[in-house]
Amino acid sequence: MKKLISIALAAAMLTAAFAGCSQSTGTKDSSATEPSSQASAQSSETSDKSGEKTKITFVLDWTPNTNHTGLYVAQEKGYFADAGLDVEIVQPPEDGAEALVGSGKAQFCVTFQDSMLPAVVGENAMPIKAVAALLQHNTSGIISRKGEGIDRPKGLEGKKYATWDLPIEKATLKQVVEKDGGEFDKVELIPSTVTDEVSALKSKSVDAIWIFYGWAGIAAEVSDLETDYFAFKDIDPVFDYYTPVVAGNTDWMSQNPEAAKAFLSALKKGYEYSIENIEEASEILLKAAPELDKELVVKSQEYMSKQYKAEVAQWGYIDPARWNAFYKWISDNKLSDADIPENTGFTNEYLE
Repeated sequence: MKKLISIALAAAMLTAAFAGCSQSTGTKDSSATEPSSQASAQSSETSDKSGEKTKITFVLDWTPNTNHTGLYVAQEKGYFADAGLDVEIVQPPEDGAEALVGSGKAQFCVTFQDSMLPAVVGENAMPIKAVAALLQHNTSGIISRKGEGIDRPKGLEGKKYATWDLPIEKATLKQVVEKDGGEFDKVELIPSTVTDEVSALKSKSVDAIWIFYGWAGIAAEVSDLETDYFAFKDIDPVFDYYTPVVAGNTDWMSQNPEAAKAFLSALKKGYEYSIENIEEASEILLKAAPELDKELVVKSQEYMSKQYKAEVAQWGYIDPARWNAFYKWISDNKLSDADIPENTGFTNEYLE
């Protein structure tokens, strides 16, 4: 099956902010050393009478950032240990976090509803499902220099947009521009070489960049760069899909349902602590990734604390209507070669 979209669409939007990050963050680089067979989905078992903890390998989508704060809080505060779990956090391999989880070499990972689609449909589908939303809403959109007319999608006409040349990316841009009365053909698409959004905008090498506001948008604020911004979900609700999410190996979870529930319960505690304790949670993330800028982390954490749960009562809940609406949009726009049955790729059954 043709690959619909790579993890680059989501991860590349964070690349600039983390371009200088090293791997020495206390997070293992799985591309250098994959989890052993003892950490595989088939060998992880519920703690036995000897008190041995259940081994869980968790794969990040990129280097540590405020999407992951609750994970590091749960690790640092002992929530995983209290739940009888031994959680190892690793960096993703070149072929993506989904590959490790789908192959059973890890149990959980961070991924995105758009980029995980090839892993859950078609002949090459893997045993993987999203089990919790890390953020309740899609916080991505287009950032530009203030006052240049790109505070709305039609303003992209005649402007330089840095593109990854990915099908979903371009279809999204086309829909929001045309919904705003613009002509997508008038947008100047240039290959993205952006490694730092703030620098790229200041140098005027590009006019508009797709970002996640919780990191790159906050980075612009910290640097005192005045910007305009519009979120895709505010233009069309179909783009209020789930990004990022926690996904798990379905075979392992069906064999170890109590361990899966215990993991998500402890993770929930980590994110709820991060909502209520912004400074302390920021310090925990900085301890795990000391190369990050403290001012950026704290301001990002303030923003993200309002996004982890937003208006829902249950952290992690995935709304089936919103999930299905986005995948239907992909089908309607013929962006997938494989059929996408309703409720593909997610479950809420392991949440409390």
